[in-house]
Amino acid sequence: MAGAGFPPPAAICLAVAATGLRWRRVELIDVIQTTEAGLSEAVLIGAGLVFLVGWERRLKRSRGLRALHELRSVAHVIDMHQLTKDPERLLDRYSSTTASPRETMTAFELNRYLDYCSELLSLTGKVAAIYVQRFDDPVVLEAVGEIEDLTTGLCQKIWQKVNLLQRFDDVRHASAREG
Repeated sequence: MAGAGFPPPAAICLAVAATGLRWRRVELIDVIQTTEAGLSEAVLIGAGLVFLVGWERRLKRSRGLRALHELRSVAHVIDMHQLTKDPERLLDRYSSTTASPRETMTAFELNRYLDYCSELLSLTGKVAAIYVQRFDDPVVLEAVGEIEDLTTGLCQKIWQKVNLLQRFDDVRHASAREG
């Protein structure tokens, strides 16, 4: 066994002799006290190891959730910017107020803008999924699912606007052909 990385028995005996321990008769109370102290130390060391192993996971979870929060904020910023881009503003019957933002986009530009917003939201959801692809923490994975649901829902709202824009364009072309 000496070749297996364990010290030879002679080395152990020399180490014990060097400590100055005296051999005496061991009583039951000494065995119980030693066993209790050993078990207490084993439990304390085990609890420390569990804490350290969990600590790394908590640090990774904290970093992941912080990054995902930033991606969620990006999705909301994209949504805020497209909120005022309403296809109805291009209709002749639409009347704006003094507080309304100026309409500077053509139907083509608005369609492109909404399409770009939709693509940005899709990319945001995909980046969230890729960011945590090698971290299987259930809390972080749930947060990624929430971001993907958020970006998918926001994309659906945008595509409703794109569909309205295309309908308005079809109506405009039909009335131009008739008139």
